[in-house]
Amino acid sequence: MARKERYLVGLDVGTAKVTAIVGEIMDDGGLDIIGVGMADSRGIKRGLVVNLEAAVDSIKRAIEEAELTAGIEIDTVHLALSGANVKGFNSRGVVAVAGKTREITREDVRRAIDAAKAVSLPSGREILHVLPQDFVVDDQDGIGAPVGMTGSRLEVNVHIITGNASSTQNVVACVNRAGVEVAETVLEQLAASEAVLTPDERELGVALVDIGGGTTDFAVFERGSLWHTGVVSIGGDHFTNDIAVGLRTPVPDAERVKRRCGCALSLMVGEDETMEVASVGGRKPRLMPRRILADILQPRAEEIFHLLWDEIRRAGYEKSLHSGIVLTGGGSMLEGLAEIAEQIFDLPIRRGYPVGVGGLTDHINSPAFATAVGLVMYAHRNRHVDDQAAVGAGALARVRGWLRAFFREFQA
Repeated sequence: MARKERYLVGLDVGTAKVTAIVGEIMDDGGLDIIGVGMADSRGIKRGLVVNLEAAVDSIKRAIEEAELTAGIEIDTVHLALSGANVKGFNSRGVVAVAGKTREITREDVRRAIDAAKAVSLPSGREILHVLPQDFVVDDQDGIGAPVGMTGSRLEVNVHIITGNASSTQNVVACVNRAGVEVAETVLEQLAASEAVLTPDERELGVALVDIGGGTTDFAVFERGSLWHTGVVSIGGDHFTNDIAVGLRTPVPDAERVKRRCGCALSLMVGEDETMEVASVGGRKPRLMPRRILADILQPRAEEIFHLLWDEIRRAGYEKSLHSGIVLTGGGSMLEGLAEIAEQIFDLPIRRGYPVGVGGLTDHINSPAFATAVGLVMYAHRNRHVDDQAAVGAGALARVRGWLRAFFREFQA
C-alpha cells in the first residue's frame, strides 16, 4: 500500500464546529486516529453555506490543525452532509432473473438496485446514497445476500438519500477552495452510526439521534439496515439563544454558562447551587441560582424529543426501537438530556462515543467527534470491501486464464 493510501480523512462541517480527523490504516488492517483538527464554524448554518469566505477559512483552520497533529499533508477528505435539505425515503425495485439455471448473480442485484433508484426527483435534487435494506427472492423475504440463490424474480428494498444539488455543491466548493478535494460525500447519520452503534443495536432496532448546533438529525436502524432518516430543525444553538435571552447575557457567555453549569432536568439541580452570569453593557456579573438555568433549558429539551418522537411515530417505527435510542453529537453532552429523553421515550437511552479505533482515543472520546471519526471508519470499511472484491475478481481472472491455457494446450 502506497504511503498516501494509508491515510483517510473525515471532515465534519457543522454549524458550531468544523472537525477534521485523520486515520491511518495499520499493517494488521486496523485503524488508528493520528490527527485531530477543530475550528469554530463560521459561514455555515444548518448544513447550508451562508458566507462562503468565512466557511472556507474555518475549514482551512481545521485541516491545518489536523495536518499539524498527524504530520502529513491532506489532499482529499470524506465530507459529511446534513441539514434539512437532505431527505430520505424508501423504494423497491423488481427484476426477472435471467439465465437457464435462474441463479442470481451480482448483475441481477445491480439491476434490481438500479430499478429501485429509478424514481422521479423534484428539480434540483440529486441522489446521495442508495442503501439496500433486504432482498426478496420469489416469495422468500428478509434475505441479506441473494447472490447464488435460485429464483425467477428478485426484489430489493432500499433507502434513498437525496440532497439539494446546489447546497451540496456549495459545501463541496468551500472544501475545494480550502485546498482539498472531496473523495466522497456521506450522510452525517450514516457516518456517526459507524462510530457509535453496535451490530446488535442495528439488528434489534435503534434510533441514532445526532444533536448538532443547528439541527438534530436522526436515523432508524432495524434488521441491520437503515430504514428511516429525518431532521428536526432545533439544535444546541437554540439552547444557547434561550439562555442569552432568559438570563440577559451575551451569546458567547451564554454558551460558556451552558457548557459549565447547564442541566436539562431541573430536578437534578440542588436549590442552593449558584452560578456567575455575565451581564450585557459592561455591567457587573451576577450570582444566580443554577435552578433558573435548568428551568430555561428543560422546555427546549422536551420540545426536541417530543418533535423527534412525533417524527418516529409518523414513520411507524415507534415499536421497532428494541435497543432504545443512542444520543450523539456535541449537543448531547448537556447534563440531564439523557434523563429527559428516558422520561419522554420510555426506552433505554445512552450517549454514543466513538469506538473501534486506536491511536488518539483520549482526544476523540466525546460524542462531538462521532461523525468525523465515523467518516474515517466508513471510508475504511468501504475500501476493505472494494479491496476484497478486487482480490476476488483478480483470482477469478487468473483461474479463467489457467483454464484457457489448459484447453489451448489440450486442443494442441
